[in-house]
Amino acid sequence: MSSDTQLTDIADAAPERAIVVSDVGKCYQIYERPQDRLKQALLPRLDRMAGLKPRAYFREFWALRGLSMTVARGETVGIVGRNGSGKSTLLQIVCGTLSPTSGDVAISGRVGALLELGSGFNPEFTGRENVYMNGAILGMSEQEIASKYDDIVAFADIGEFIEQPVKTYSSGMYVRLAFAVIAHADADILIIDEALSVGDVFFGQKCMRFLRDFQKRGTVLFVSHDAGAVTMLCDRALWLDGGQVVMDGPAKEVCEAYNASVYGHRPDPSKPAAIAVAAASDGDEASQTDAAQDVAVIDAADPDAFDPSLDRSSMRVFRFDPDAQSFGDGGATMTSIRLENVEGRGLSLLEGGQVVRLIIEATANRRIPSPVIGFMLKDRLGQHLFGTNTYRDGEPAKAVEAGRQVRAIFEFRVPFLQPGRYTIDAALADGTYLNHVQTVWVYDALVLDSTTDTRSTGLVGIPFRAIELSVSDVAEAADSAHASGTPI
Repeated sequence: MSSDTQLTDIADAAPERAIVVSDVGKCYQIYERPQDRLKQALLPRLDRMAGLKPRAYFREFWALRGLSMTVARGETVGIVGRNGSGKSTLLQIVCGTLSPTSGDVAISGRVGALLELGSGFNPEFTGRENVYMNGAILGMSEQEIASKYDDIVAFADIGEFIEQPVKTYSSGMYVRLAFAVIAHADADILIIDEALSVGDVFFGQKCMRFLRDFQKRGTVLFVSHDAGAVTMLCDRALWLDGGQVVMDGPAKEVCEAYNASVYGHRPDPSKPAAIAVAAASDGDEASQTDAAQDVAVIDAADPDAFDPSLDRSSMRVFRFDPDAQSFGDGGATMTSIRLENVEGRGLSLLEGGQVVRLIIEATANRRIPSPVIGFMLKDRLGQHLFGTNTYRDGEPAKAVEAGRQVRAIFEFRVPFLQPGRYTIDAALADGTYLNHVQTVWVYDALVLDSTTDTRSTGLVGIPFRAIELSVSDVAEAADSAHASGTPI
């Protein structure tokens, strides 16, 4: 480390803090030609001996500059940003595998890190040998590793390859073994850099179960390009750009701002991030009249109607707020977003199994050659549950001229959602599914309340057409199967 940089233990000074990064910077010397390295090693010394100002044969690149952050003990913090923004550099400095050029880093507790693929492994060593070596790097004693070795191998689940050199491993096997060691290192702080994107679905689920359990007792610093994963896992998020913190706050808000930046825009911080369900003022007669017109009419004879036993006296239809937080290049303005049943009545509550229509309307402020309208339903954590758009391969969209209105209607059967509040993002893009420009994207355009059948489980439940349970004698079942030719 440099003379002005210090890595300290803060357990005694600030027991509530797990990680403190103070004004950290990391500078790399970039040489245009190989011979410039030799010149830099020799010529500046000669210049100083001659009383001249030393010349520099490199240019500076600051991967991090003046970065400060604090992670509380037990907190889960995500870091998002484009490639080259300094995310991996920051994690390596926190782990101690990279020395900062300036600034201080203070750590409290044992750190378990899963950085770039294969870090901490010797490709010539076998899996067994790398378990012992990587465990020692993480601060585990040989006796501790030996006592947990069988559990580590079982968690990695790479079979006989544990006795083979890791240079023969696939990328998934690398990560399996590395994560297995970390999972048994009894770390206080877990640092993960995109590594969970490698591996099959079963291993991913195993890692997520471990992370959920670890969050109950430890601190997690998590880097990912998947904003949905950051929103789901993290309490708080940092957005890095150019080696500096652009935004630090609730994971949902930071990820939405980062998502907007991907399209070259940033949300207007003066606009609200969400809207409230419309309700009348008790003292305003006109408002009461308007609100009464907003109340959804429920027809109990309609098979798609809501449960008539629900009290709807205080419910109002979902209303679109034109001032909701948004971004885009200004090519269009979102004018209306509404949710109706198949008879055109506005809805005040979502219920699984009901057929609904989501209607999105926008006005073009310029000519839009290939309009594409889409939506995304999110839960209260900002997780994307489902969505779609109007783009269809081989079916070119009709251009929309400036001043004209474009409308999209999505008709679908609502899945069973857990009771709570949900939001819909709506957007109008110009182009194709993979290559487009966002003209307008409205966050949380509608705030929805959901009720559900208590039998449904998971984030999203399927509206089953039929569920049957039958009971019969074993002999009858065998005779029936034999008669139909069905194997038993």
